[in-house]
Amino acid sequence: MAIIKKQRLDKLKNKASELLNRTLDQHINLAVTGLSRSGKTAFITSLVNQLINEGNGHQLSFFDPVHHGNFIAAKRVAQKHLSVPRFDYDLAISSLTHECPEWPEPTHGISELRLAIRYQPKKSLLKYAADMATLTLDITDYPGEWLLDLPMLKQTYEQWSEQTHALLLTEPRHQYAQAFLANVAKIDPFASADEEQLAQLAKEYTQLLHTFRHELGLSVIQPGRFILPAELAGAPILEFFPFPNLSEIDGNDYQNASDDSFIGMLRARYIEYKESVVKKFYQQHFIRFDRQIVLADCLSPLNACSENSGPESFADLQLAIDMILESYSYGKSGLLARLFSPKIDKLLFAATKADHVTAEQHAPMVSLLNQLIYQSKHKLNYEAIDMKTLAIAAVKSTQSGKSLHQGQQISVIQGNRLAANNQGEKITVFPGSVPEKLPDEKYWQTSAFNFINFAPPQGLSKHQCLPHIRMDQVLQFLLADKMI
Repeated sequence: MAIIKKQRLDKLKNKASELLNRTLDQHINLAVTGLSRSGKTAFITSLVNQLINEGNGHQLSFFDPVHHGNFIAAKRVAQKHLSVPRFDYDLAISSLTHECPEWPEPTHGISELRLAIRYQPKKSLLKYAADMATLTLDITDYPGEWLLDLPMLKQTYEQWSEQTHALLLTEPRHQYAQAFLANVAKIDPFASADEEQLAQLAKEYTQLLHTFRHELGLSVIQPGRFILPAELAGAPILEFFPFPNLSEIDGNDYQNASDDSFIGMLRARYIEYKESVVKKFYQQHFIRFDRQIVLADCLSPLNACSENSGPESFADLQLAIDMILESYSYGKSGLLARLFSPKIDKLLFAATKADHVTAEQHAPMVSLLNQLIYQSKHKLNYEAIDMKTLAIAAVKSTQSGKSLHQGQQISVIQGNRLAANNQGEKITVFPGSVPEKLPDEKYWQTSAFNFINFAPPQGLSKHQCLPHIRMDQVLQFLLADKMI
């Protein structure tokens, strides 16, 4: 009889736990984004690795659920959205832990992964109903370039063309865009469209975007799907481009342009792109996110600025961040708000590759990133969103030390330089100082940067926590409040 009563009590307790889990919002939709080469794939791989291997190797000492002893375990479980590609954690962790480790292949579209995190509630109402609770964590990886498209929802084709044309007239874009602009200028906007010519010009514009991103290190790339098309590769919806000087065309003539004219077809494809690609992404994915991390590589633009003797690449990163922040719906995510209009209530900015500089440069990295987001951050604080900025390394690839230089001890880092075969020579270097604030023109002319890319460290195990810098603080900010 006592056994039966205990079984009934346990059953009621489990039902109460399930009800409280749903009522008390034990679920997080975490969105991870960043512009190309900011390290999204390595970041997600490390975040998952830290949680499923906690206690085996490096401690997550700044993650309260671990520090206070109420973290139990985490495991991967089947994702909810079956039509979204799965984030390939196994392939990524295998790349990092191979005998000759390599950085994981970057993702080129949206992907998902779900974790179930077990913990012992100590302060919330759950402690009265269960000895153990589960936090469901949905991680969505998507390109930052796609996020840059969201401001297009508020722009007409004329407005977007004017803005993009103005960018193409500024350096360093202009020297590469002159041939394209000359070819577009030859078009009669009201003539019947030649689809082959339109497709060729769209191809030229797409090649320009690739040059801006991958050769010049620029960040403002629109439309983002042009360089990361995913399933839309080759589709006519990606065959449009900005048309210059639309303000000089008679407004009535523009509005009445036939659908088969050049300008009519460009306008129609732009509108269709907004409706079927950008808005669809917002409705299906973006609107359900409630926590977001934005990864930013501030070191590569510093290198680019040093090489080009100008701040254009860094200024472009600042503009991209401003555009990204325009796109969010912010505010505290209470229960009723979450049921009817999910909003992001925690936003983390992470300056990546903190292991590529010496430890005393981490504070300047954070200061510099704060400078980049200052105006937007002020607006977001006004909206009462919880924000944080960190310098992190998802997978630490260097070791810190001291070296004697001209009779003085200086801080240095040591690691394997990234080479064509991924594992290059081992080097010891002082990579340079990170400016604490946005540099002026004079600073760029007198300072040089040489932040080297390093290969992953050798000897890592997929069954141990990957070495990192401040991933425990990332977990603390994004998850800890749901695990009390």
